[in-house]
Amino acid sequence: MAKPIQDQAEGLRRMLVQDSVRIATVVSGISGGGKTAAVINLAAALTRSGKDVLVIDENAGANNIGGTLGLHAHRDLLDVVRRDKTLDEVVIPSPEGFRLLPAGRGMRVLGTLSPGDQAHLIDCFGRFAQPIDVILIDAAPVRTSRLLSPAVSGHEIVVVASSDPTSITAAYSMIKNINGSQGGQQFRVLINQVAAEAEAQMIYDNIARVASRYLAVSLDFLGFVPPDDKLRQSIRLGRSVIEGYPAAVSAIAFRRLAESVNRLPFRLSEDGEGRGLESFMQCLMQNSQNRLVSATAAKCQVNHV
Repeated sequence: MAKPIQDQAEGLRRMLVQDSVRIATVVSGISGGGKTAAVINLAAALTRSGKDVLVIDENAGANNIGGTLGLHAHRDLLDVVRRDKTLDEVVIPSPEGFRLLPAGRGMRVLGTLSPGDQAHLIDCFGRFAQPIDVILIDAAPVRTSRLLSPAVSGHEIVVVASSDPTSITAAYSMIKNINGSQGGQQFRVLINQVAAEAEAQMIYDNIARVASRYLAVSLDFLGFVPPDDKLRQSIRLGRSVIEGYPAAVSAIAFRRLAESVNRLPFRLSEDGEGRGLESFMQCLMQNSQNRLVSATAAKCQVNHV
């Protein structure tokens, strides 16, 4: 007996996404907005839920994820580009159970790679030996990030904002800049440092109302994290609140956020295929090349004028 059309469609969908990973880039319009702490704790919560998580850190400096967790990242994605190390050798296991890829230096050179280096890096991601279910990316500021463009498809963008008016304004401006002239980008909004869900929902509704009026974007409320001394204390100690204080209100909030991330639909590429590590890196490098070409063209135009 033939299967119903609905069952056939579901079976096809599962085949398409079985080798895919969920990819989410976490951004904030202001420094000190809790973005890095959110990535650390969301990664820890996802790991505790049984997911294999890779965190890509696009930031350099002492306040990035490696520095916050006290991990000595002597290598970077740039060492993979130069063929000094394999990707497996550069990735660091964290005490929280997820894996960390320091990528601050490597991301900055993506747009200048030769075709041979591009093929090498794509192949490295395609042959990465460790199982990965979720990639979380702690993005660099919008103007320097290689991950915040409508051209980088197949991943979620999570915007971290708080009740502070500066944070709300910065979040809106960032959404506008990332969305660009093409429009159509979807954003998930995480409201940080808000005591009650009703207040978080109100802040989100205000951002979404203005965005829907002036920008061609789709916004969804991902959840909220309440203010919590245990969260601040755990970060000072270089740990996640998930591991250090599992009963804390912020730990409960991050576990709920992890459940929300696990329920997000898999993004398919334009050709209808699942999005894996290899195709994500290929898309990322294409975007970096496009950024370089656009910047060069703009510079030439200014010099010509």
